[in-house]
Amino acid sequence: MAARRPGGGTPATTMLAACGIEFEVCEYEHDPRATSYGLEAAERLGLVPEQVFKTLLVDVDASTVVAIVPVSGSLDLKALAAAAGGRRADLTDPDRAQRLTGYVIGGISPIGQRRPLPTFIDATAEAWERIYVSGGRRGLDLGLAPADLIAVTSATVAAIGRAN
Repeated sequence: MAARRPGGGTPATTMLAACGIEFEVCEYEHDPRATSYGLEAAERLGLVPEQVFKTLLVDVDASTVVAIVPVSGSLDLKALAAAAGGRRADLTDPDRAQRLTGYVIGGISPIGQRRPLPTFIDATAEAWERIYVSGGRRGLDLGLAPADLIAVTSATVAAIGRAN
């Protein structure tokens, strides 16, 4: 059973509830001066950064894809391009990422985006019983089983992360 959605839902929580996926709602006071939204979430929620994942939009050749990697590391653009069957990958312009997803930077969820995009999740996600991703706004993360995130986003699992 899905958790209650305090303060109203987001497209992400609405989609998870509609799919009958069990998830945990984790809210925290977002500091507007924060520069690393994912690391802020891990710290505020008392989680290890390897268990909290950031959502990035990336242009691979002529297509835009979603990449989900741990906040403790970074995205390996070459590995993502290869996983997506492309040659070159660059981060999507932030304004364009917001328009495509319907979410603000620092609150982009891989779930419930305006239009489904090909999604890739780092293989390290499968090592956890539960991972945390943005719930669709700053100060809101959702905890769920990696298999459920993979299923709801139709994600491809690949080694696309790089430890820092």
